[in-house]
Formats: sequence, structure tokens, C-alpha cells
Amino acid sequence: MSARTERWYRAVWRWHFYAGLLCVPFVLWLSVTGGIYLFKPQIESVLYAPYRHVASGGAPMLSPDAIAARAVEAVPGSVLHKYVLPEAADDAVQVLVGSGAKDTRVWVHPQTGEVLYKVAEEGRLMRVVSRLHGELLAGSRGSALVEAAACWTVVMLITGLFLWWPRQTAGRLGGVFWPRLRMGSSVFWRDIHAVTGLWISVGALFLIASGLPWAMAWGDYFREVRQITGTAEGRQDWSAGSAADARERAAADAGTRAMMSEHAEHRGMTMVHMAPEPAALDAVVRRAEGLGFVAPVEVSPPTTHGAPWQVRSQAPNRPKRDSAEVAGDGSLIGVQRFADRHWIDRAVSYGVAIHEGAWRGLANQLVNLAVLLGLVTLSLSSVVLWWRRRPTGMLGAPSSLAPLRHSWALVALVVMLAVLMPLFGASLALAVAAEWALKRAAPRFGGWMGWRGTKALRARP
Repeated sequence: MSARTERWYRAVWRWHFYAGLLCVPFVLWLSVTGGIYLFKPQIESVLYAPYRHVASGGAPMLSPDAIAARAVEAVPGSVLHKYVLPEAADDAVQVLVGSGAKDTRVWVHPQTGEVLYKVAEEGRLMRVVSRLHGELLAGSRGSALVEAAACWTVVMLITGLFLWWPRQTAGRLGGVFWPRLRMGSSVFWRDIHAVTGLWISVGALFLIASGLPWAMAWGDYFREVRQITGTAEGRQDWSAGSAADARERAAADAGTRAMMSEHAEHRGMTMVHMAPEPAALDAVVRRAEGLGFVAPVEVSPPTTHGAPWQVRSQAPNRPKRDSAEVAGDGSLIGVQRFADRHWIDRAVSYGVAIHEGAWRGLANQLVNLAVLLGLVTLSLSSVVLWWRRRPTGMLGAPSSLAPLRHSWALVALVVMLAVLMPLFGASLALAVAAEWALKRAAPRFGGWMGWRGTKALRARP
């Protein structure tokens, strides 16, 4: 192998090894939390089963206005944020009330007005799992860590495919498309790692790409590009992170309170109680029930004078989400269907729905779960491979003499990724600068990391 080819091959090994070193703990964490979140519908169906089909007999149903008032009274100092249309007429009604950025979800009996259960919205199990998955419960800093790990996972997968590329297979597909199980433990672990990486790479890359619009740095980058190109239209239908969501809730709360009279605010009641009969919420809910939106459907009060009420489907399968604007007297102002949105918003919504396993129900969930289990297998097998093959006296990637062709294409691809994913580009530049500096300032450390030749180092058997 020429010196130039060896240099590029060692560079690819280093990129792959460093990416794995950074990513393995995060990949395991994201796979486990993501696997749990995939089954959110089934988990919440069990958790909130006691609040379905609670109405019985011939007792009359309370009006939405009365139900909202009971929810507000259950959380002192709160105002109405969202009224959720019950999926069945005899279900408890869910009402989101709150103060500032803090929302509380309250389940109210539709006949008696009894508060059956209330919980802080951010304290709900699946909301916690979501924040563990996307932010490590550490806000923007956690989001940045997860985003950096996701970007480096892309590099790990791409460099892994370059290293896997079949060489001198002589027509044999074992070890390429399926693992060879009877050739000893060394071949077994190598094949499990390589073959698993082959089969799950496309799915894993899609899951990472479809999750980036939620990320802190890439999401901001994406929104800025859309503003510059004039492709940003209307309200973004996916989260921009817990901090941005909190700011949005606080702004909406402030707007609602600003529209209340001093007397209504003193009693902790919302603007709907100031509306003429029939109460605005009652009229808006009646209109919303006739729109046929996919559940769950949320009704939100206006936050500025003269603004309409908002009716939005929050269907897990985002391509089924529609929204409407309704006046306080219940008259329909306008409807926006999913098909009316900008094509970029529709594309992102499809990606998010598939990412969350909501696009095609159980089949989507199981496919995603298979990819996540593949990522766990890939991560654990990489640790086993490194431990078995690590060079004596080194931390770095084990040496290999297999030739690597078309390394220029890999370099070009990594540079392109650095442009498309600014956080990755910044961390890559930092890693390259740190390697260059430490090679010169601490040659022994560089040797231990595998930053110089490995001919004098003996690999473990």
C-alpha cells in the first residue's frame, strides 16, 4: 500500500473510531428512549384508560364553558390554554390550563364537573421520555450534545460503509450480506458488526435526518435558510425544543391574560366567561366538532384583540393535521388543510411522522424498532471488536492493511456534511485542530491515540 493510500486509510479509520467513541453511549441512550417513545399511543392508552367512558346514565352533559371553568378552578391562578375535544362523547374532557410557560392537563368528568386527574404537562411520562430522548433533560445544552452525536453518527455510518465495501470476495456473499456463524468468534463479531451496519444504515440515516428539524443548531439554521429563501409560511408544526416551546406558551398566556378584565383575572377565570351568551367557547367547540378533524383536536383562545380562536388537529400522523380559525360566535373564518402547506413543511411532517412511528401505525413502529435494535447491535459489537482487536499500548483504531479506494469521495462527502450540519462542521474542525496540536505538543499522547504509524505496535490476537 502506498504511503498516500495508507494515510487516507488511517484517516478514515480514525474518523470512524472517533465517531464511534463519541456516539456509542448516545446511540444506546437514543435507541432505548426512542424505542420507548415509539409506543407512545399504546403506553398512554393504558395510562389514561381510567378517564375514558366515564359518563353514564341520562344525566346531562356540562357545557364546554362550564368544564373549562372547573379545570381553571382546579389550578389556582391559571387561565385556559387549550380545550381538547373528547374522542368519545362519554370520555373525560382534557383541558390544558396554566400560568406563564407552565401547563397543567386536567381531566374533567363531562357530567359532574369533577376533576378526575391533573398533572403538569411537562411531567407526563411520555413528555419526560421525549425530553430525555431529545435533550437529556438538559435543555439547549443537552439538545446540542444530542445533535452533535447524531451528526457524528452519520459520519460513523458512512465511514463504516466505506470500510465495509467488499474487497476480493470472489463471489462469496457471506460476511457481506449475512454473517458467517461458523468461522470462529473473531469472524462472527466482525460480520455481525459489518452486516448489521449494512442493513440498517439507510433506516438509521433517515431517522437522524428526520430528527434534525427539532435540533437546536440545525433547526435554527434551517429556519434561517427558509426565511432568507422566502419558503417559511405560517406556523411551524414541529417543536423547536423545550425552551422555544416554553417561550411560545408564556407568550400565549400573557396574551390571554391581557385580554381579561381585572375582575375576571382576580377570580382566576378566562376570557370565555366575559363573552355574551352563548359563551364563546361553547360556540367554537360546536363548530370544531363539525369540522371532522382527526383527533386529538385542540381549541385555543385568541391571544390578541380581534384574533380568532384556533382549532388544530394534533393527530400523531402529521399529514392528517388540519387547522381552522373560528370567530367567537362560532362562525368559520377559514380552514387550512395539510395539502395547503408549503411542500417543505409537508416533507418535514412526513419525516417526523415516520420518525415517531405514527405514519403507518404498528408496521411503522416495528420497522423503526428494528432499526433501533440494529443500532444497539452495531454499538455493542463495535465495543467488542475494539476490545478484542485493540493494539497493544494504544487506545486508537486497530491497524488494517486492506486497501481503501475512492477515499477522495469520502472526504468530499464529509466536507459537504460539515456545510449542511454546522454543528458537526464546527466539532470536526475542532477535532482536526486538536489532533494537529496534540501531535506536536504531546507526541506520546498522539502515539497512544494512534495518530502516528503503527508498524511498531503489535495488535492483540
